[in-house]
Amino acid sequence: MTKATGAAGDPPYLRIVAAIRQRIANGELAPGERVPSTRQLAAQWGVALATATKALTTLRLEGLVEARPRIGTVVAETTRAAPARRRPPSAPDAEQELSLDRIVRTAIEIADAEGLQALSMRGVAARLGVAAMSTYRYVPSKEDLVLHMADAAFGEESCPADAPGDWRARIELGGRTLWGLYRKHPWLAQLGSLTRPLLVPNLMVHGEWMLAALDGHGLDPTTLFDIHVLLYSHVQGLAAHLELEAHAEAATGQSEEQWMDSRAPALRELVESGRFPTFTRVVGSFEDGYDLRLDALFELGLKALLDGLAPLVDG
Repeated sequence: MTKATGAAGDPPYLRIVAAIRQRIANGELAPGERVPSTRQLAAQWGVALATATKALTTLRLEGLVEARPRIGTVVAETTRAAPARRRPPSAPDAEQELSLDRIVRTAIEIADAEGLQALSMRGVAARLGVAAMSTYRYVPSKEDLVLHMADAAFGEESCPADAPGDWRARIELGGRTLWGLYRKHPWLAQLGSLTRPLLVPNLMVHGEWMLAALDGHGLDPTTLFDIHVLLYSHVQGLAAHLELEAHAEAATGQSEEQWMDSRAPALRELVESGRFPTFTRVVGSFEDGYDLRLDALFELGLKALLDGLAPLVDG
């Protein structure tokens, strides 16, 4: 555990700020390089997550760091000079500007940059520079906040009013719109299962679009809804791997490529065992290895689903 080394009497978050500021100043942390996450800072300094979040927020306000979705907090490419002891805006001023929309947008920023597991009500309050309990006046719990976040995120994109007339073109447009939202906010794929769906209005907007595209083709209600669920599961199922990969990289410190390289001996053992001839032949045919591309898999799966469904829908 690191002991805080800032000025005597400083609160812990300012001592963390001073330490990271010094690391940036002496070049130990270069522009674009990741700084420790809230969880790493909390463990390293022996402080609460909210305290670590407040430290990163202060550095962000100083222009020294910036949050990048799916990467985390990094040293800003161009840092502006900042007072050595700058303090965040006072809580009363910040609280006067507090609103449900600001709380939700701030929470989305945290989830985009560090994943849903890094989100807490105290952390949101710390980033906003308000008292820990202030956010509870607008949203009663983290669970309710996540629902607001999901609704806001799904509401960022919608399909156009002048819908294509062809059912297949409408499904393709609807599927790609949803995929884009999951790409932008990977944590969305972790929120609901097919058996316990996420019931928020702006996700229902996307569902209505898909159902309307299939309606009027002679499908009975059960078949129509089954197809809708199947199409949605294709989008959500692939999107879940965006967040899983982010979690794995954060936990191991290895990129996907680095992790695969570290597993080369295990793969070689499987190939040389002789038990899996088809696998060996296919893998051996890749000149530069297999590149798993989720965007390409999404398009391939969508086409395969629609090709298979065409005889049923067109009747």
